[in-house]
This record gives sequence, C-alpha cells and structure tokens, in this order.
Amino acid sequence: MHFYITGDTHGDFNRIEAFCSEQETTVDDVMIILGDAGINYYLNSRDEMLKNRLAELEITLFCIHGNHEARPWEAGDYDEVLWNGGIVYVEEEYPNILFAKDGEIYDFNGKKVVAIGGAYSVDKGYRLATGMRWYDTEQPDDEIKAYVEEQLEKADWTVDIVLTHAAPIEAEPVWAFLPGTDQSRVNKDTERWLQYICDKLSFEQWYCGHYHVEWEDGNIKFMFEEYDEII
Repeated sequence: MHFYITGDTHGDFNRIEAFCSEQETTVDDVMIILGDAGINYYLNSRDEMLKNRLAELEITLFCIHGNHEARPWEAGDYDEVLWNGGIVYVEEEYPNILFAKDGEIYDFNGKKVVAIGGAYSVDKGYRLATGMRWYDTEQPDDEIKAYVEEQLEKADWTVDIVLTHAAPIEAEPVWAFLPGTDQSRVNKDTERWLQYICDKLSFEQWYCGHYHVEWEDGNIKFMFEEYDEII
C-alpha cells in the first residue's frame, strides 16, 4: 500500500489518471489531495459524473477539505466510517472517494497523520457576483477547531505528519499571492489558528496545498502538481 500526496485538482483529474497508469496503482493505494479536490462543488449531476469517473480509478482518493468545495454533510448522503484508525466521510456508491474529518489522526504506514482542512477564498466576491458556488463553511468553525485541538491533546500534541489546505501564517508564500488582491481584506483566521497549532505541535513534516506552488519552508512543504509519498 502506497500513500501518495499531491496538491489541488479543482475537479480536473487528468494528471491523477495518468499518474495511476504510470505507477500501476490499485485501489489499495491512496492519493492524498491537499484540498480543493473539486469533487463536491456544483452539488448537481456534474459532480455525479465526476464521481462516476473517479470510481473507475485504480486508487483510493483521500481528500482534505479546501475552500472550493462543500463539506460532505452539505453535499450528499455521507457516512462516517473508521478507516486507517480515523473517521472518514464516504458515500456507499463511491467507496474509493474518501473525505478526511478535520482533527482525525490516521495511521499511514505506521505514521501518525492528522488532517486539518479549510481556508478563506480570496475569490469569494467574484464567485458571489457571478453566481458561482461559495460555501460559508469553507473555514473551520469554533466547533471544528475545538475538535481538532481535543484530538491533538489526546495525542500529546505529537504526530508525524500534518496535512492541511492552508498554511500557518508565518509560512505563507506571500510571493505567490495573486497580484491585485487587497490582502487587508483577506480573512486570515485559519492561518493564524494553524500557526498556533504549528507552534504547539511536535511533528516531522507538514504538507499543504491551496497556493498552487511547489515550495518548502523548513519542514513545511507546499504542493501543487508534483507528488510525494509517505514511506
């Protein structure tokens, strides 16, 4: 069983399909998507068509929550099931498409891995003005934050790997921010909270997506279209 990691897909899985073909993966292998998988975005038949396509993939998708998608409980009839030591959301008809529950700690090849999703959408105004989907649950609320911290407390604030969508605020790649965006209007609540987590938590490696860059800041790794593997 392999645990691969990559960044945002935004509903375009052509490169994932190519990767699976090249690596000759099976459904026992896992592809971690660091948010904005884009599988539950439209909440209509367009999502269903994508899920039917992904159900044919020879890999299991493990998706962190991003800011361009609905929460599973907003999107459909999801069940909470135990998988690799932690709770995931899954639909019965799509058993290879899994969504992480924020704060759950999973066992990936003997590594303790915590998932923490969510971020603010800098394109929120545009999406609302043009009738595109935007979800007010995109960032973790107080209940989710409390649950995450409770689970980390149970783990003595020690894990091997952290999987998030956004990054701790001190690690943000400010050089990659969209030009023309007024950063004073961007809500940074999630990034500030992740910084609190980062400062308190003992971990080996932190992976995040969201920024569409490939970059490393110490043991925090930003991913987009490249791949890594938990070994």
